[in-house]
Amino acid sequence: MQLLAIDLGKQSFHIHGITSEGKVISKKVTRSKLKSVVQEISPEAVAMEACASAHHWGRFFEESGFPVRLIHPRFVLPFVKGSKNDAVDAEAIHEAALRPTMRFVPVKTTDQQDLQMLHRTRDRLITQRTGLINHIRGLLAEYGVVIPVGACRFRKDIRNAVAEAGLSTLAKQNFTALISEFEALDRRVNEIDRKLVTICRKDARCKRLSTLPGVGPVIATAMVAAVDDGRHFSSGRALAAWIGLVPRQYTTGGKPRLGCIGKRGNQYLRRQLIHGARSVLIRIASRNDQRAKWAQNLLVRAGHNKTLVAIANKTARIAWAVLRSGEDYKAVYSQQ
Repeated sequence: MQLLAIDLGKQSFHIHGITSEGKVISKKVTRSKLKSVVQEISPEAVAMEACASAHHWGRFFEESGFPVRLIHPRFVLPFVKGSKNDAVDAEAIHEAALRPTMRFVPVKTTDQQDLQMLHRTRDRLITQRTGLINHIRGLLAEYGVVIPVGACRFRKDIRNAVAEAGLSTLAKQNFTALISEFEALDRRVNEIDRKLVTICRKDARCKRLSTLPGVGPVIATAMVAAVDDGRHFSSGRALAAWIGLVPRQYTTGGKPRLGCIGKRGNQYLRRQLIHGARSVLIRIASRNDQRAKWAQNLLVRAGHNKTLVAIANKTARIAWAVLRSGEDYKAVYSQQ
């Protein structure tokens, strides 16, 4: 069999393939029997949607000697015939995987998934921490207590503000519990940040990425978790487009139309790169080299937000070059 497509699930899977004699195989398989069924069929390749658990199964099938093709669900959808069910989905995956121009998702290593897990946990904790800060601010405002703007000021002033607000015993108890919850979230975020710093110091790829302006342990480890060594991208331009740092294009009749950035790909990585671009933009304000002048001129012509995206785009391109070359970033700018 040339190709076996699998519609993944938690306990129930559906496989679809066509034998060399033209016989269609389409059947439901339980989780406990999936490995043995695939090994018995022994296809030339296995295709799956890049969804939950796809990388786990992808690693297993690759270790078993079967090439794996992971497809973004958006690219499978046009091949779905009629109403959705597992059998139809498996057939659609099979059809999509056979297209000669189809784009495939590389299977992540366990190290990449470990890094990705840390970043997703960190992102969730930061979101919860920000929500809790706003919750506490809102409740305190009802008692006439206003904390200065910023997480740092909140962290510094919150306990004194509650102690000096003249609150009732019940209110103090509630705010004390909320503050303890905030501090626990803060500790968890700091703990993950320390782990990312340790990983960055030990990983050669992350260390090289950290030599780029605006790139620290968070961005370096997030980049490696997302793209590994960048070999799956033909150029830095392709990587920047995948992250969503290029204008959305709607061209017809030979007339190009460019809009806002596409916001495709890894949203977390894109956000971190733009945060890094903010620090770069602040530092270059007092510099007079070639890159600083480029950014300063762009700031005047295009505005603050577009300049940030342009710097993030350039950082992503340089990151790809650093990953592919295996060399540290060397900033050589002519002074004017």
